[in-house]
Amino acid sequence: MNSPSPASAWSAPFDGDLSADLALALRLADAADAVTMARFDASDLDVQVKADATHVTEADLATEREIRRLLTAERPEDGVLGEEFGSSGNTSRQWIIDPIDGTANYLKGIPMWTTLIALAVDGVPRVGVASQPAIGRRWWAASGQGAWTNTPEGGSRRLSVSRIDALDEASASFQSIAQWDEVGRADDLLRLSRAVWRDRGYGDTWPYMLLAEGRLEFVAEFGVKEYDIAALIPIVIEAGGRFTDIDGVDTITSRSSLATNGTLHADFLALLNTSA
Repeated sequence: MNSPSPASAWSAPFDGDLSADLALALRLADAADAVTMARFDASDLDVQVKADATHVTEADLATEREIRRLLTAERPEDGVLGEEFGSSGNTSRQWIIDPIDGTANYLKGIPMWTTLIALAVDGVPRVGVASQPAIGRRWWAASGQGAWTNTPEGGSRRLSVSRIDALDEASASFQSIAQWDEVGRADDLLRLSRAVWRDRGYGDTWPYMLLAEGRLEFVAEFGVKEYDIAALIPIVIEAGGRFTDIDGVDTITSRSSLATNGTLHADFLALLNTSA
């Protein structure tokens, strides 16, 4: 795919109308939910191990196929990048899909997994939908249109990040200790845990959504691919937060991510990039 634009691109104004694209992304999520929930916690779920030693289920494959089928019908000129079937077509408008983010949870019958659907325009993620049907939750955003989530009553609620402005009052989430250790940054994680009020490893998509809801101030991980984070970027940014890689660069290709409430972004960057 095209490389995203340089720094500040994530929050740069967008003068196009993304309403139809967001509506389509929500319909894609509806279709994906029907496929994933039909096989969730099935005793005969087919599970395979990919070449990179990660798991893939029949539901991952079927969900991405269904999303691609609908995109071919509704946006034939757009490109698609998906976890299971790679990249095809135009990259100036590219749909980026993770059919099941959290496959390890899905195959174990743990409800914390998500379908992620994004639209990147000229390399910048502009539309994002994160759907967690097993717990009845969904989050969505488009540039200039705010970030939203569903309510138990069937309505929607606008999201806003927290206003906490001190590290020692902040809550942080990370993927796993092992993940940070694998990239030689376990000491950074330990320093982070000592600096904040509370740290927990909530895992995968959910902590980013908690951040957008104002319940966390920091989420970071390593080893992430484009389809792991593209949908999360518009949601975090439209909620008032900031999203970069671990070095503070606006990119989805560096295999790291750092999302904050914005107010503390520079403080977290300084903390993580200061020698102990």
